[in-house]
Amino acid sequence: MIKRSIPNLFTLGNLYCGFLSIGFAADGQVRNAAILILIGMMLDSMDGRLARVLGVQTQLGKELDSLADIVTFGAAPSYLVYCTQFSNEGLLGLAIAGLFPLFGAYRLARFNVTPIATSLKYFTGVPITAAGGLVAFLTLFGDRIPQIVMITIFIALAFLMVSKIKIPSFKDIPIPKYGTLVTLFLGYALYLVWHAKKEQWPFFIYIAIPLYIFFIFFQFIKSKKKHSGQPNQKPRRFRLKRKS
Repeated sequence: MIKRSIPNLFTLGNLYCGFLSIGFAADGQVRNAAILILIGMMLDSMDGRLARVLGVQTQLGKELDSLADIVTFGAAPSYLVYCTQFSNEGLLGLAIAGLFPLFGAYRLARFNVTPIATSLKYFTGVPITAAGGLVAFLTLFGDRIPQIVMITIFIALAFLMVSKIKIPSFKDIPIPKYGTLVTLFLGYALYLVWHAKKEQWPFFIYIAIPLYIFFIFFQFIKSKKKHSGQPNQKPRRFRLKRKS
């Protein structure tokens, strides 16, 4: 029972981070709100992997994960952007910000009905976790990014979530080799951002984005080589022997 509950605790932690983020954003603490979304992103990257490693994958965990994601990476980022970018636009700004959780909910529902074998190989559309996490990350540098650029990225991510673009998934990567390293890197990056001066923040963007692109490109090439190296197995043909 305890073993089965471990991944769910990480999922609930993710959900709680989303709730706290909305509270901080409402209180005007934008930086803390964005960081809480990124912490939720770290927890979300671990719950599914832990469930697979421990062999305790359940339908309850899958549904709970979707509910947590729509709060932390759908509602929280959209409210964060509304507070920072659309607060002076009235009802129009609220309507535009509301597109993000709507499209995110559709994206999650589509993912939940996707066959497991397919979802392990690639995502159809940008995952809500990546979209919401990117919005939160960019919000940390909101005073350095033009408003029109931020709004364009926000709207583009909303539509990319429900697009048919296929994005490689790395869920089958062993957690000791990559998952822990990525989590530690994100944790250290958050620590640096928290203690850095605002003048130093653009430096982290210039470093983090190329590293992320390189990582995705490296994994894509590695995956292509792995599949191309496997010989195509043709089905055996059985011949019926005639009886003499």
